Amino acid sequence: MSVSIDGQRLWESLMAMAEIGPTENGGSCRLALTEEDAAGRRLLIEWCEALGCTLRIDRVGNLFLRRSGKRDDLDPVAIGSHLDTQPKGGRFDGILGVLAGLEVFRTLHDRGIVTERPLELVVWTNEEGSRFAPAMVASGTYAGEFSVESTLARKDRDGVSFGEALSACGFAGELPVGEPRLDAFFELHIEQGPVLEEEQEAIGVVTGVQGMRWFDVILRGQSAHAGPTPMRYRHDALAAAARLIDRLQALAMADGSGATKVTFGCLEIDSPSRNVIPGEVRLSVDLRHVDEGELDDLEARYDRELAAAAEAFGVEATSERIWASPVVNFDAGCIEAVERAARAQGVPYRRMMSGAGHDSVYVSRVAPTSMIFIPCRDGISHNEAEYATPEHCALGAQVLCDALLERANRQGGVQ
Repeated sequence: MSVSIDGQRLWESLMAMAEIGPTENGGSCRLALTEEDAAGRRLLIEWCEALGCTLRIDRVGNLFLRRSGKRDDLDPVAIGSHLDTQPKGGRFDGILGVLAGLEVFRTLHDRGIVTERPLELVVWTNEEGSRFAPAMVASGTYAGEFSVESTLARKDRDGVSFGEALSACGFAGELPVGEPRLDAFFELHIEQGPVLEEEQEAIGVVTGVQGMRWFDVILRGQSAHAGPTPMRYRHDALAAAARLIDRLQALAMADGSGATKVTFGCLEIDSPSRNVIPGEVRLSVDLRHVDEGELDDLEARYDRELAAAAEAFGVEATSERIWASPVVNFDAGCIEAVERAARAQGVPYRRMMSGAGHDSVYVSRVAPTSMIFIPCRDGISHNEAEYATPEHCALGAQVLCDALLERANRQGGVQ
């Protein structure tokens, strides 16, 4: 039986949500557990309750909107993502995955279709990490990576705790974290990169998420006058940082597969002045790879290059690994369900790894999981200019719908 979602209705939902927390240049600002985030959640709940869905909220504010199945004693098949945004974020990152789930529910409601298993539309709290660090903290708590107590105690820049913000916006729930258990989870998302658009492919069948490791580095040399100090007597911390950056950039660029990624997102010079040799520099290092063994090798190479740069310029180097997320491989059955749904649409698609972290990273630890990507214009995300076409949004929602129905109605999967 063919079930077609309403692409125009999906687009109208996306644009209605974008009216909550709009930014000056057409983006969205709904930081986690602010009034804007709460307003977006309330609108979604209103839409879902009109379809007869029931709401449960866990202790870290994750929303679970259930559509009953023929066998409500079975674990549900879930879809969803997040509604919070960056301070100057876009209208699609996370939001598409939630509202495509809503559109699937609406389509099934219009057709009077009841799946064998119940369905769950999930909104994960604070995926972006813009207000409370780290990112994906509530899905991580659901999966057991963080304790409930530590999550509720996290504070924003103003000293407001996660728990206080939950209570203030009305989303402090009672459902024990880790419930409900899920039979499977599917997440639709914009790619947040340029590959699908560049290759003129319409769907990414996401097989996993690359590994990521973050480091904070301090290079300490000696400040001195730029004029009287000969080059050979200097202890230039910035020159050492530049050497490290150049060597690792060259390593990544030489990888023909494109799987090696290095990024230096933060660079701070202590007391900068144009005629003073920098005595102390702090920088962040982000290493990523799709293979855990290769990521180990990349980290070892980073350690060697850091030591060599420090020695070459006579500075002291310290490095702290502050976060590590291992390579994630999604469930083969869920991947194949997405691939069959993409193939049935007759559009060009590819299997691909995600370069960014998503709630699915943590959910995959406790439930079979996969993701669906659609192209976004110029690969831009976390930006007011973020854009995906109505046609691609509808296509992604259709693939999501078909994969969900296959999983929720599968024969032999009921135990």
